[in-house]
Amino acid sequence: MAAIGRALFRYRSGLAPISAGLALAVAGFALHRTHPGAWPVVAVVTAGATLAAGLRGLPWGVTRTEERVYAATATTLAGCWLALATALGPGHRPLPTILVIFVVALGIPWWAHRRRRARVRVDRIIQAWPDLAETIGLDGSRVMSAVVDTWGWRARMKLRPGQSVADVVVRVPAIESALGTRPGAVRVEQDPAHAGRCTMRVLAVDPHAGAIPWPGPTARSLADPIELGVFEDATTVRVPLLRRHALIGGTTDSGKSGVLNVVLGNLAACSDVVLWGIDLKGGMELRPWAPCLARLATTPDEATRLLADAVAVLDARAHAASRDNTRVWEPTPDTPALVIVIDEYAELADTAPAAVTYAESVARRGRAVAVDLLAATQRPTQKAMGGGALRSQMSVRVCLRVRERRDVDLILDKGMLAAGWHAHTLDAPGKFYVLADGHNQPRRARAYLVTDDHVRETAARYADQRPELDPLSQAAIDDQPRAIESRSSNADDPEQALLTALDEAPDEGLTIPQLIDATGMRRTWVYDRLQALAATGRARQVSRGRWQA
Repeated sequence: MAAIGRALFRYRSGLAPISAGLALAVAGFALHRTHPGAWPVVAVVTAGATLAAGLRGLPWGVTRTEERVYAATATTLAGCWLALATALGPGHRPLPTILVIFVVALGIPWWAHRRRRARVRVDRIIQAWPDLAETIGLDGSRVMSAVVDTWGWRARMKLRPGQSVADVVVRVPAIESALGTRPGAVRVEQDPAHAGRCTMRVLAVDPHAGAIPWPGPTARSLADPIELGVFEDATTVRVPLLRRHALIGGTTDSGKSGVLNVVLGNLAACSDVVLWGIDLKGGMELRPWAPCLARLATTPDEATRLLADAVAVLDARAHAASRDNTRVWEPTPDTPALVIVIDEYAELADTAPAAVTYAESVARRGRAVAVDLLAATQRPTQKAMGGGALRSQMSVRVCLRVRERRDVDLILDKGMLAAGWHAHTLDAPGKFYVLADGHNQPRRARAYLVTDDHVRETAARYADQRPELDPLSQAAIDDQPRAIESRSSNADDPEQALLTALDEAPDEGLTIPQLIDATGMRRTWVYDRLQALAATGRARQVSRGRWQA
């Protein structure tokens, strides 16, 4: 009897349809003997239970449509049979035959359902965990509870006194071997409320196996968090960028451009942000966003001037804040924040050392006055990041796939590799770890996929809605001393230099700062000459703030 009881308990999930059929027969017999006239009550209760199961998944707690349909069907059939059995008796023909048919028909999808089968496997793992834990070196730990979901299952674990989540992270490969999963299927997260507990997640299927289309910009202000992508539990990755510098790192083909495009797509929709860009690959990465960029530097000299102007802006804003006794610069459409996007920062460090000095100054002093840096690089070495001075100011870190394990600590921070941030194991472009406010656990995510069509449509949509720098910041730039750098063969003739620059302008035109650089003249002079040339048909405004012949 004990052996039979253990077997029935072990296979209780598989025997559930049969147990339910027997329970219905017993209930029908009892109701028919004691309350045969109660069948209308049973019918009413059945109708209510069917609505609850079909619309809300209650009381079974199911959420998927097909599971709700199954629950509603099973509830309806069981209730109708019970009502008939109450009125006529469970032995009245053909009720016994109908009950057997119901049990078999509804039992087949139950026995085949992957979530039920997974629940059975998880129950067996929980029972076997003490032996597995001793084998892998986590003896004394135990599984407190486990939940099966769409992608696998997750368990809350209590560790033996003296053990920590670091001990579990080190043994993740051994756990995968003991559980018989695929490599990289186990995730471990610290319980924020208890140092001796953690959550272990086992993924039977990779939820990030396919690309996730970008839904479009969701931020309308820099104060709104940027949505970068989706975690493995389907929650959205939301990262705040207001008064924060950001670093995006990853090897070739890891998806840096994709993450950068997601950020730029959201910032382009913000009405309180002026965007400047530095792309020393000839503008290959950032030029598609040119309609939304107030300035784009593609040479070392242009990058140096751009960052020097950014320092002038932050100095002017800091002086104004000191004069007005305010601690921070609040971005608005009239007084926007300034975000400088630098693609491949290591190239800037190699070709424009002076620019790195300005960038470090922005990183140290720019946050309070809303002058922020967003830098992307393949490998933020000590040399490239100015001995680590600039990297230490980056409070938002996005780490995509890296080639070497030590690069994890270079991008995120020292000790992150040992803490479970295994970016070297990421196996697809766009997969990343994020370290920022509210994201202190090593959770894998995948960035949204932004196509070239998305970039063109978003840039065109928001090009005419971009704000201009406030007068205080613009005056600080205009007062910067500049060397006269003419593109014309006659460098002493600013009029000819302006005409030459407009003739050689690309299809998207040249910005006012670029024309100032070409002529060496002040902004008011350039504006006056452009208006005169436009009146005579010799120049035209391609888009807001951009001109060509």
